[in-house]
Amino acid sequence: MFYQALVVGLCVWLTVGGFELCGFSQLYQPIVVGPLVGFLLGDIQTGLKIGASLQAIFMGVVNIGGATSAEPGMATALSTAFAIILGGGLATALPLALPLAVIGLQIKNLEFVAIIGPFASLFDKFAEKGMEKGIVFLHFGLWALQWFIYSLVPFFAVLLGANTVKTAIGLIPKVIMGGLTVAGNLLPAVGMAMLLKSLWNKNNAAFYFLGFILSAYLNLPLIAISVIAFVIAITMGIRDYQISKLQNKDNKEVMNASDNNENNSDEEEEEFLS
Repeated sequence: MFYQALVVGLCVWLTVGGFELCGFSQLYQPIVVGPLVGFLLGDIQTGLKIGASLQAIFMGVVNIGGATSAEPGMATALSTAFAIILGGGLATALPLALPLAVIGLQIKNLEFVAIIGPFASLFDKFAEKGMEKGIVFLHFGLWALQWFIYSLVPFFAVLLGANTVKTAIGLIPKVIMGGLTVAGNLLPAVGMAMLLKSLWNKNNAAFYFLGFILSAYLNLPLIAISVIAFVIAITMGIRDYQISKLQNKDNKEVMNASDNNENNSDEEEEEFLS
């Protein structure tokens, strides 16, 4: 159990912490965390399934500035770990994901206040004195400390809580567990709806319905639909590039023609005056 706890804690430290360190990358997304935890725990198939399912839920969740709603990294790591250790797959992972995401966000915000906040004035002092090395050391030191403490939460949750969670899940009535599973299965649709709300316009509506038809009526797998979408995107990109080149060429010809007309007009004016 120690190995599983260590793996989950390390994954959270590298992915959620790496998201903050590497310019707000997408390392903390479920599609990255789930397969990584599954691979290290010896069940990459479960990791891929849970990662893809939770990605559909959280892809519409965007934390902007102080408006935050969930932290999917730790939620995915713990959900995947419990699903592999306890068994049950998605039926175990989905009901746990949202509560863990909310708890993870609160712990994350608490760390920002308790660990990063007190050192803000020290950054100002280093900046006033031109102590660049001090700023760099403090920056990376606080990052390592903050996310090390954060990773201890999933570490001890797996180390001490696996049997407890298994017992708690066993005590939940099947009716409630079934309801949570159904609700969890509906959440990907909510995530897609939130994403479409920000992306939807008349220019891409045709592609949405094309994908729906390919999936619902032609029963094509998601990989095939993704390949078709990739081919369409590349074709449209090449077409737009060619149109852009033609427009630039036409603009240059118009400018050259305009310059020639001005030169001819100046020459005629000079001949007339002479």
